[in-house]
Amino acid sequence: MSAQDSPGEGSSSGTIRVGGDRDGLMTYLIDLSPEALPSVCKRDLERAWYAAREAALAEHQGAVRGFRFNRPDGSHTDLALADQDARCWVGAVDRTVGIANTSGLSLCLRLLALIDLLARAPWTRSLFHLARDGAEFHPALLRAAASQPLTRDARFDEVGFRRRLSRFVSGFQIEASHPSQRFSGAPS
Repeated sequence: MSAQDSPGEGSSSGTIRVGGDRDGLMTYLIDLSPEALPSVCKRDLERAWYAAREAALAEHQGAVRGFRFNRPDGSHTDLALADQDARCWVGAVDRTVGIANTSGLSLCLRLLALIDLLARAPWTRSLFHLARDGAEFHPALLRAAASQPLTRDARFDEVGFRRRLSRFVSGFQIEASHPSQRFSGAPS
């Protein structure tokens, strides 16, 4: 196992130790909680989405990864990523920006948390458009995902996320999904 000092931002600096075994299991020991990971740039989150999409299209397999987030009080949160899709996406982010530092790890977990939120929260459907040739996201959705703190279990709190989202769009109301709605001038 090797220790890598994280080039953390502000009070988010911490150490991430990374190890692996012969079977390909990667283990990350992080001296921060998921809630303490830094915000990321919206454009970096969008780039991570596209890197993950490209990896999925190329059918890249990622390693099984286990994360242990250690808190100052001695408690910890364990997160295991064994799902084939999650392994692919995490591998793409690791190859693109690296996840052995707090910024890269935060980017990776925010991408996974956003995917989780989009899958489980029907009110998000009007904020993105998925198609065979890619996806489009409302800019406020990515801005909220880039800046909303993660929960103890590395997800987004749905109520807090909605509140953060409303700060980025004045008069924002969640409407029913419109399948033909496009957020950019990109052709269908």
